[in-house]
Parts: sequence; structure tokens; C-alpha cells
Amino acid sequence: MKNGWKQVGVGDILQLEYGKPLDDEDRKPDGHFPVYGANGEKDRTDKFYCDKASIIVGRKGSAGEINLTEEKFWPLDVTYFVTFDDQQYDLRFLYYLLTTLELTKLARGVKPGINRNEVYSQVARVPPLPEQQRIVGLLDEAFDGIASAKSNAEKNLQNARALFSAGFGGLTSHSEQRHWPRLTVAQVAAPKKGSIRTGPFGSQLLHSEFVGEGIAVLGIDNAVANEFRWGKRRFITPEKYQQLKRYRVNSGDVLITIMGTCGRCAIVPADIPTAINTKHLCCITLDQSKCLPGYLHAYFLYHPLAQEFLAKHAKGAIMEGLNMGLIQALPVLLPPLERQRELVTALDSLKQETQRLESIYRQKLAVLDALKKSLLHQAFTGQL
Repeated sequence: MKNGWKQVGVGDILQLEYGKPLDDEDRKPDGHFPVYGANGEKDRTDKFYCDKASIIVGRKGSAGEINLTEEKFWPLDVTYFVTFDDQQYDLRFLYYLLTTLELTKLARGVKPGINRNEVYSQVARVPPLPEQQRIVGLLDEAFDGIASAKSNAEKNLQNARALFSAGFGGLTSHSEQRHWPRLTVAQVAAPKKGSIRTGPFGSQLLHSEFVGEGIAVLGIDNAVANEFRWGKRRFITPEKYQQLKRYRVNSGDVLITIMGTCGRCAIVPADIPTAINTKHLCCITLDQSKCLPGYLHAYFLYHPLAQEFLAKHAKGAIMEGLNMGLIQALPVLLPPLERQRELVTALDSLKQETQRLESIYRQKLAVLDALKKSLLHQAFTGQL
């Protein structure tokens, strides 16, 4: 350990004081002072409980979360606030120190809570006040740079996602779309009974009838991030499938979730084995001489006309009242097949580029987080 540093218990350098409840009539959105809950500012008030800068530590709920306040404030009863001897310790140094202790790992119980005695028992290394202030200066400067870099990476990540979401707008024009006929999903579905369907209901398919292997049963967990993925493995026997084969899912079918997290969409891949869908999915078998699965998939998710229709007709929030009738009536602007293929190819390329950019920016964010942790480790082991 470097000269002048000492190893002590956290309870020897700071105290955690209990916050206090605040009556509803004392809470004002435009109040002068912040009201802190366990995970940050929750309200405003014209009253204050503490009149000097401190650190808020979540006591219940978001237990162990840490926030720095540098003004008069009110800490609620789900928090602790820190008091200390400012002749020996620097506020921001203590804030960074508590950050390294990962106090969230001390939380216990159904509604997680932290006992302050457990915090006090944590071991810390502390230098003299001038060294604390030097370390804080270095960390502040480094973290300002990291925060700026993270902000830029997060904006770039959002821009990459927006690039794909705006795909239709960027690839077609309103003047072009005016010449496309307006049909409905029911009119572009295959001309056969059951081309738009949900799965079996009630006693037709019970969980007790699932077996270890056999014919796959697809559910909402197979349409994740608007792509087909293998989720939970569910199977029925070939004998049961014979009773339910009218619910068969075919490659190229478009799946839309109508229960749980509604509105997710996926295309059944070409290599799918024999399978049926559950009542949680609407399955659309298209007349592919009219409409390509890739086009309907992208149209349902991103075209303004589809989104406006759902917003107007769905019950509650946009994706809370999806049903088969609503999906059947969904208007579809339908370009010629060749133009559909061009759009699907362009959107696929755009999606791949978006995913590539997302991967780059996620890696940058991970590197920045790792750099921050490394700097904190160096600071509190005397290496900075």
C-alpha cells in the first residue's frame, strides 16, 4: 500500500443516515429542491431535509444504487444519505469509493433492502485528503471524456436503428406509392379456408399433452425482435398432430403475436420442420403471386399506413388489442411483385448494415464501461 494510505472499514469514514417520508402536499413539480428516492430524483419540493451536498444510497427497492447531490435536498425514507468529516474526506472521492463497492450485491429480501451495518463492514483504502482531491480531479476529467464518448455512441446506435425503421420512407416516394393498389391482408392471403388463422383453443391443446419430441408447437417466443427464433421447445405426438393439422404452419407464413407482447412479427423460415401454431399467434399464408412474405413483414412493422391503422383501431395502446379481424382488415399498399422483391432486398441489406453498426456501437459502449471500471480500480489501489 502506498505511503499515507490506510485500510479501514467504511463505517470509520462515513455514516449512513435514514431518510424521511415527505407528505404528498409538500411535493411540487416546480419545487426548489430535489426529492430523492432509492434510484435518483423522484420529485421536487420547496422544503429540504439536508442543507449540504451528500451521497444518496438506496435503502429499499433499488437498494445499493448511488446518487450524488450537490445542493439542498430531501431524502425519502427508502434511502440513506451520507454524512462525513469534510476536513478529512472529499465528497466526490467517497462517491467514487462507494461506486467501487458494488453495494447492490448486499441487497436482501423480496423487496431488496440493505442493512447499513453490512455497508460499514466493507473494507476501503483511503489516502490523505490532498491525494483524494488529486484522484478526484483525474477521475472527473477522464469520466467527462468517457461520458461524452458514450453519449456519442448511444446517439449513433439510435441513429442506426432509426435508419432501418425509416426504410420504407427512404426507399419509396409518396408519388410512387400513389400508384399502388390498396388491398387488405385478407385479399392478399391465399385463396383457401384458414389462410389467416390462430392456433387451437381450450381443450384442443393442453400443456399436459406436450411431449419431449415430435411435432413442434410454435408460440410467441418464436417471434423475438421481429425475427423467427427457436424459443421454448414444445412438441405434440404425431397422433395429436393429425387432430390439429389444420393449424399447420408453413415455410413463408407470416406470424404476428396477438397475446402477451402483441405486434411482434416473423416469417417462418424455409427449413422449418412440421409444426403448428398456438392461439397466441396469428398465422398468415399469403398468395405469393400477389404479396411476398418479406414485403408484408416489413410493411406491417414499418409502413405509416399500417401503423396509423393499428393506432386507430386497436383497443388501448397500439399493440394491446390485436385480433384476427383487425389483421384481416389491415390495408396493404401493394406494388408489383418485382418492386416488392427490390424493396425486400434493399431492406435486407439495410438491416444487415444496421446490425453491423449496432454491433460496433455496442462494442464501443462495452469498452468505455470497462475503461471506467479499470480507472476506478486503479484509483482505489493507489495506481492512478
